[in-house]
Amino acid sequence: MIAHLCYCTFRLGKLMNDHAIEERILTGLFLCSHSHHEILAAVKPEWNDQVERSIDEKMKLLQFNSTELFPHVDKLSEGIDAEDFCKNHFIQPDLFLRIRPGKKEIVLNKLKAANLVFELKGDDCMALPNNSKLDEILLLNHEAVVQDYSSQQVGTLLSKLSSEIVNQKLNVWDCCAASGGKSIMAKDILGNIDLTVSDVRESILLNLKNRFKEAGISNYKSIVADLSTDSYRLYANAFQLIIADVPCSGSGTWGRTPEQMLYFQQSSIESFSLLQKKITSNVVQQLQPSGYLLYITCSVYKQENEEVVTYLTHHHPLQIIEQRVLHGYHEKADTMFAALLKKV
Repeated sequence: MIAHLCYCTFRLGKLMNDHAIEERILTGLFLCSHSHHEILAAVKPEWNDQVERSIDEKMKLLQFNSTELFPHVDKLSEGIDAEDFCKNHFIQPDLFLRIRPGKKEIVLNKLKAANLVFELKGDDCMALPNNSKLDEILLLNHEAVVQDYSSQQVGTLLSKLSSEIVNQKLNVWDCCAASGGKSIMAKDILGNIDLTVSDVRESILLNLKNRFKEAGISNYKSIVADLSTDSYRLYANAFQLIIADVPCSGSGTWGRTPEQMLYFQQSSIESFSLLQKKITSNVVQQLQPSGYLLYITCSVYKQENEEVVTYLTHHHPLQIIEQRVLHGYHEKADTMFAALLKKV
C-alpha cells in the first residue's frame, strides 16, 4: 500500500508541487484509481464517489491541465499529442512479450494452462498485466523475450532492411547493447548474422552473456567500449548494420518510473543530446559504404531525436530512410523514437 501511494504521488509529476504532501498523496490516489478505495472512502468520500469517472472528467473536476505534470512539454518530438501523452502517466503500463520464432503455440499453451490473462497484439506480441510472474511459466529469452511494445515496433525498420539486403550474412554491431534485447530481435528478424555487441558497462555485458545463453546465441563478439571518446575505433568500414540504442533521458518510459519525471532537470536533455552526437559520430566511422545505422532512443524530446538525426545527416554521409515516433501511450506502452539511415 505504501509503495502504491508513493507511485500514485510520483505520477502527479510537476502538478501541485506547492501543496502539502498529504494533499498530493490523496490527489494521486484519486487520479490513478479506477474503483472505490478504502483510503478515499475514509478521508475523501466525495472523491471516492467520483473515482470511476474517466481521467478527463477527474482532471476537469480538479481543474487540472494534464500537460503541466510533464517537464518541458514544449520540447516534445513532432507528432506527439501532448495531452494524451501526459494523461497516460496516470496509467500503469502493461508488460509485453515478444514471442520468438517457432514458439508461439508453446507460449500460448503455457499461458492458457496457467490461467494468465493476456492480449495478442499482432503475430508475436502480447500484452499482460504488469505483475505477471512469467519466469515461473515460460523459458524467458528462449521462448519469449520481455520487450516493450514500442521497442518491438523497431523491428519493422529491421524488416525493411531485410527486404533490401537479400541472401547476405550481415555484419551487425549492437553498439550500446545493454542486456541485448535489440540483438536478439535482430537475429530473429535478420537470421544468421555476424554479431558484435558492446557497452561501456562490463557488468551489464555479463547479464547479456547469461541472456544470450538462454536465447541460444553463442556465436558473437563482446567488447567493453566507451564510444563517447574520440580515440575509440574498432574496425574501419567493418559493419553493414549498426544498432545504436543510445543513452537518453528515458523520458518515454517515465510511465514505469514516474519518480524520474518528478526530479528530471532540463539541463540533462542537452547533456544527453551531446553524448548521443558523440557516440553516433564515432560509430558511423565503422559503417561500410551503403551500410545502415539504426538510431533508437526511449526519449520523447526532439533534441534527443529528430535534432540528432538532422545533425548526423549534416555532418556525415548519411541519408534518412525512415524515422518515426513510436506512440506507445495509445497502447499502455513506452513511447520511443527510431530512425533508419543509410551511408552514401
